[in-house]
Amino acid sequence: MKFTIQRDLLIEKTQHIMKAISSRVTIPILTGIKIEASKDGIKLTGSDSDISIESFIPAEEDGVINVEEIEPGSIVVQAKYFPDIIRKLPLKTVEIKTSEDFQVTITSGGSEFHLNGQDAMEYPQLPVLHTDNSFELSNDLLKELIKQTVFAVSTVETRPILTGVNIQLEDNQLNFVATDSHRLASRKIPIQIENDQLTFKNVVIPGKSLVELNKIIDDNDETITISVTENQILFQTKNLYFLSRLLDGNYPETSRLIPDQSKTTILTKTKNLLQAIDRASLLAKENKNNVVKLETKSSNQLEISSHTPEVGQVIEEVHTESIEGEDLKISFSAKYMIDALRVIESEYVKIDFTGAMRPFIIKPDNDEHILQLILPVRTF
Repeated sequence: MKFTIQRDLLIEKTQHIMKAISSRVTIPILTGIKIEASKDGIKLTGSDSDISIESFIPAEEDGVINVEEIEPGSIVVQAKYFPDIIRKLPLKTVEIKTSEDFQVTITSGGSEFHLNGQDAMEYPQLPVLHTDNSFELSNDLLKELIKQTVFAVSTVETRPILTGVNIQLEDNQLNFVATDSHRLASRKIPIQIENDQLTFKNVVIPGKSLVELNKIIDDNDETITISVTENQILFQTKNLYFLSRLLDGNYPETSRLIPDQSKTTILTKTKNLLQAIDRASLLAKENKNNVVKLETKSSNQLEISSHTPEVGQVIEEVHTESIEGEDLKISFSAKYMIDALRVIESEYVKIDFTGAMRPFIIKPDNDEHILQLILPVRTF
């Protein structure tokens, strides 16, 4: 195998597939990067058997030559060293060639590295998914769906199913839901699909997989194809193949958690509320839950406060557009509230409270499809 490639492009694509490589794998060859050269271009593969990523660098794209002097072949190189070597090479191009005994020579300008490689034939074949369960979304919409939900997955392994995002398909609506049992994030989008075309009703994707996918896909309106089987999900674009296992088990029925009435409704500027809670949380960091208090006052004012005996006290006054219903005093995790407000992109936010010890709902003023729910904290 031999080829000459643009160094920056190789760095970028190598960083993508490194997201699927772990030193903790049980199959030693999976700690390496598989490189395959063909006349069409170069394919890089990384896998830890939970996530597998293939990234393709076309030899020529839009009239730009990326790879030249290709002699087809394949090799597995050590992921521990290869990315750092490429990153530190002196020239804009790099030549990579292999010998019969799996030695890899990397040359750029006056630099020449010799790495021990492994036979690519020993690298496990990635499964090819044959499924009719496929649909398309635009990249930027998928990134939005991930960003607005994945932060609410559980980071504790006691209930593994909650470490994933539940994707439900019902009545031509695609719903992404995440919860760690203290808060919930949900985003719905209408989706035009012939009903008999998709047989899956809901799947749970590991939050970790979606975080890594979100870093890799470009923020544009090109389409990404999503294919679902019983235990795996594939995200595919022109030059990317991202395969993740699905989580086993039944996701809890979250729709029951969402209150259908409210006793107090607040409408306020998202940014003002976010900044006030952010400041109040500065003194709340000492107590383990990072708790702040919210209290409604007369003439549409809110009081956000935090008190930690050994540190001090902070009081923030926030002017709202309107406060309807009963007076309210409630305490909650500042971190949860900040996370929820950060993903609400509209200027105004509407918060519905059903009492001091009941979950409350945060929504953009102009969009019913985005919903955040937070459980309050009991403070005595």
